[in-house]
Amino acid sequence: MPLTIYDSMAREKRVFEPADPKRVTLYVCGPTVYSYAHIGNARSAVAFDLLFRVLRARYGAAHVVYARNITDIDDKIIKASQEAGAPIAAITEKFADIYRADMTGLGVIRPTIEPKATAHVDGMIAMMERLIKAGAAYAADGHVLFSVDAYAPYGKLSGADRDEMLAGARVEVAPYKKSPADFVLWKPSSENEPGWDSPWGRGRPGWHLECSVMIERELGETIDIHGGGQDLRFPHHENEIAQSACAHQGAPLARYWMHNGFLRMGADKMSKSLGNIVLAHDLLKGWPGEVLRWALLSAHYRQPLEWTDDLLRQSKKQLDRFYRLLEEIPFSDEACAAPESVVLALEDDLNTPEAYAGLHELRDIASQMDGAARANAILRLRNAGRLMGFFNVAPAVWFKGAAGSGPSDEDIEAMIAERAEARKAKDFARSDQIRDDLAAKGIILEDGPQGASWRRG
Repeated sequence: MPLTIYDSMAREKRVFEPADPKRVTLYVCGPTVYSYAHIGNARSAVAFDLLFRVLRARYGAAHVVYARNITDIDDKIIKASQEAGAPIAAITEKFADIYRADMTGLGVIRPTIEPKATAHVDGMIAMMERLIKAGAAYAADGHVLFSVDAYAPYGKLSGADRDEMLAGARVEVAPYKKSPADFVLWKPSSENEPGWDSPWGRGRPGWHLECSVMIERELGETIDIHGGGQDLRFPHHENEIAQSACAHQGAPLARYWMHNGFLRMGADKMSKSLGNIVLAHDLLKGWPGEVLRWALLSAHYRQPLEWTDDLLRQSKKQLDRFYRLLEEIPFSDEACAAPESVVLALEDDLNTPEAYAGLHELRDIASQMDGAARANAILRLRNAGRLMGFFNVAPAVWFKGAAGSGPSDEDIEAMIAERAEARKAKDFARSDQIRDDLAAKGIILEDGPQGASWRRG
């Protein structure tokens, strides 16, 4: 069966056919590293991590090149540096490391390439020179601007007309612009702002230009898939398309475009500007990463997802049911081919609701079997989950889980030791009281020949 994906440019599902099956290229817009990523940012990372896994399973891990950039020069970064009284590099390195750690906690595989904007400024200057020579950009008052009128298909990705796009983007009207729609490729830097020497004076690049150049330098002029959040379709991706095409004699930037939907908190999308964000970093302190990943993939990646505490609780319960069955086979890190039912669902535009149904079906089948057939069925279930980034924790570790707001592992072990002493002294009332106290805190004891074991309920 073919792999199909929904192409945002074509506005329909298309069979995916890479230009070169031995070098499948994927680029996804990564973080601007000035603060913590919220869970809405993480949805994009998790969704495209799943795509990365599916592509690797189909074409081979050595044949898929995934680039996710780091924007390490930006006005928000400059502001954060000034407010903290810390060098920009200290801010960006700190939050880039935190982002990587948080995404690893969500089961996100490190991309093949992680280009930084500041390492590609020379390429940005070279692209601007080409654009000016081609008549698609112009210099004015220390700025370099892209002339939107130079690219006739501008707006094709977002599908909005020019006036609507400008209103939605709150485009700055400046006297040095030939047209209000023209966007900045380069802007001057003051003495207390970072900057690089250029033919147009000391300055720094615009955000849109950064991605076009990193794609060109790391992956090539035309890539297979470009991905990102729905909010990036305009102006960011629209501007990338225009400047890249004009710099490359009309060659398309990407053959397929993919965009994930918003995470919603009540009636509003989650965003820093609205102040309704929940940080991935904080959630990981109280929930296993696989619970957050399960919740993020519970809706189709293109659909909005309502983020609630109940969603997390339900995700934990579902994963617990799978891990109960996985306890019956030895834990192994070995990766094996996944069953066709789950693979086919994921190859149908990452249909995770259908893939989840496949996981539940595999669990039900395994539950009805005995002996070697049961063990083999559980192994198939684990392989299916592994393709999606699940079941990577030993069940014994899973059921101990993160402490969250409950008692620490050390406190639990101390109470179990006290209970053992009470039982030894035949103080069964005290022993039962300790069990009840732990149960009230969500800790379930299981007595066995080797003593009591425990798990978080």
